Amino acid sequence: MSVSLIQKYNVPGPRYTSYPTVPYWDEASFSQSKWQQTFLRSFKESNASEGISLYIHLPFCESLCTFCGCHKRITKRHEVEHPYIDAVLKEWDLYCDLFSAKPIIKEIHLGGGTPTFFSTENLERLITGILRKAKKASEYEFSFEGHPNNTTREHLQKLYDLGFRRVSYGVQDYSEKVQTAIHRIQPFHNVAKVTFWAKEIGYTSISHDLVFGLPFQTLENVVDTIEKTNSLSPNRLAFYSYAHVPWIKGNGQRGFKDEDVPKDDEKRQLYEVGKTLLFKKGYHEIGMDHFALEEDTMYKAFKAGKLHRNFMGYTASKTQLMIGLGVSSISDSWYAFAQNEKEIETYYARLANNELPVYRGHVLTEEDLIIRRHILNLMCQFETSWKEDNLYFKELPEVLAQLHEMESDGLLLMQPNRLVVTEKGKAFVRNICMAFDLRLKRKTPQTQLFSMTV
Repeated sequence: MSVSLIQKYNVPGPRYTSYPTVPYWDEASFSQSKWQQTFLRSFKESNASEGISLYIHLPFCESLCTFCGCHKRITKRHEVEHPYIDAVLKEWDLYCDLFSAKPIIKEIHLGGGTPTFFSTENLERLITGILRKAKKASEYEFSFEGHPNNTTREHLQKLYDLGFRRVSYGVQDYSEKVQTAIHRIQPFHNVAKVTFWAKEIGYTSISHDLVFGLPFQTLENVVDTIEKTNSLSPNRLAFYSYAHVPWIKGNGQRGFKDEDVPKDDEKRQLYEVGKTLLFKKGYHEIGMDHFALEEDTMYKAFKAGKLHRNFMGYTASKTQLMIGLGVSSISDSWYAFAQNEKEIETYYARLANNELPVYRGHVLTEEDLIIRRHILNLMCQFETSWKEDNLYFKELPEVLAQLHEMESDGLLLMQPNRLVVTEKGKAFVRNICMAFDLRLKRKTPQTQLFSMTV
């Protein structure tokens, strides 16, 4: 890949797990009543036909990984588990009391934090409590994030018995120097052990999360990590770009200096070499920074044009309504976003008052909804079109004019009423999406909000 292209397009930009992105939410016009109206509308439109998704945030970790920008609470006190599960179930009860019918659940994802911080007994209490007021869709997918150091065979067996068939393990990198810098000491044999356990138990999709661009990470480190990963043959994996965001309060990114982090062409080479090794193993590039074997549901969804992206990342199926439960979780009704309180104590207090613990959000305008569809198309299928009148917007000619330079650079192809991202352009899909991001154009950030795009 051209060094000059990387230097030209490597700018701060969103990852587009939503549109509008969180910094551009119109919080002033948002209210609890508007959020209730939108999720009830979405529930009525979609529950019976496709079901709903649940994202459940389990925030506790025993130690701080200094590369992490997620919302978490560091503690070794496991007595925090029981009241937290009680609170999540109380929040779910508040939603169920408002629904007009019994929820049909298509997806559950347990994220964190560290979901496997919780005991098998408390995880069972959580899932059985959720399902007590709902029923599973005929084709459902339950998944969870497992920490290789503390995921036990009992965790895997219990969650399998509860209907989970997909597990994702955070690997990052196998270099001891890199692991020390990010405070994530995790030997290969721990990852191998939990991967083999999951296969033996019967999980149909095992995923590994890898990161490129970490402090002190070299090309040799990436090759070693990819080769070890290939030896375990996970069904899918994410190969994320490290988001160096040291300005975010509480993320702990202080164990290394800025100059220890690979940048620009050096960083991109880590991805390109890793990607080549994955291709040789039979993986296919799916969306941005994701790979899957042909038998995996994510590859099949990508080929069928059904891949979806939301605050859970890429998913093999779309639901119109995603309810986020737990501290800091974000919900998506398609028509609006809503985020829960970030502090556990405030989250508990709101629930004690029988209130949904939402503290901010955004109601999408008609323009937002059109732009959102274009960005989803680009992120999930590497193309978008405006053949239908409801996908045309008045600023489109201006957007297309801005993209001519990217077309000249070989990053995309303009066709009548259609835009297609080229193979070369896949590395710059965030930049292409930024051309459609009208809110970003109208209000350029005065401070650094986003990680670098390449």
